[in-house]
Amino acid sequence: MALPSFTEHPAAVGESYGEHMHTAAWFGWRMLLGSMACFVHALLPFLFTRTGSATVTQLHDRMVVNRVRAEKLAGLRQGA
Repeated sequence: MALPSFTEHPAAVGESYGEHMHTAAWFGWRMLLGSMACFVHALLPFLFTRTGSATVTQLHDRMVVNRVRAEKLAGLRQGA
């Protein structure tokens, strides 16, 4: 079995190793903060009433919507 590459996955998503590390760390912190808000909300339902869903929406938009938009833009540039 081959050893995992530190650059294979980042390259597959169009990032350098450093860019991918920064993005993954940002996502990790956002998920951690959103998770903590959900646990507080579970105990005190009048707090953080929209934080969990807002965090999920933000993460989805940054990961999926922006990637699709960037891929379409790249495709338009190649076709021009």
